Amino acid sequence: MTNDDILLDDAGTSAGGTSSSGDDQEQTLITKEGLKKLKEELEYLKTVRRKEVAQRLKEAISYGDLSENSEYEEAKNEQAFVEGRILELELKVKNAKIIAERHTDRRGKEVNIGSTVTVQNVTDKDEPETYTIVGATEADPFDAKISNESPIGRALLLKHKGDTVDVPTPSGTYTYEVLNVA
Repeated sequence: MTNDDILLDDAGTSAGGTSSSGDDQEQTLITKEGLKKLKEELEYLKTVRRKEVAQRLKEAISYGDLSENSEYEEAKNEQAFVEGRILELELKVKNAKIIAERHTDRRGKEVNIGSTVTVQNVTDKDEPETYTIVGATEADPFDAKISNESPIGRALLLKHKGDTVDVPTPSGTYTYEVLNVA
């Protein structure tokens, strides 16, 4: 996939409002919907969870001797987890790149991030399955959203209706046929 296949938000900037740094290592490819979810989780952690953990710490400290206080240790561990998740989300939001197709005439013809693809495993003759190809941050197999970095997601990129692809997996190579691209 080329940079022409990915759009930044309308202003041509990262979602955080700064211009693109060109550092592909830290970019988080994400849809507008996915970015909204990240921001909601970040806001929840900052405004609600931090206060809850602080209250737990305060209560645990009131029990006295901290050296043998398991409630205090649990609260400190939870605080470390919450703060780590906040830092992770802030970095993802800061480096978010909104994905969209540049060429709408290619929509429905070529698999890209954001495409919905119906495929059939011809190796096992399974029923057709429909997936949406998303960035790794948004991947949710239970919601039929697969990462562009997953074996099947990577194999499907830039393919067209009617193409077959071989997908190497730990349990062997499977062949899929692209039935539809939307």
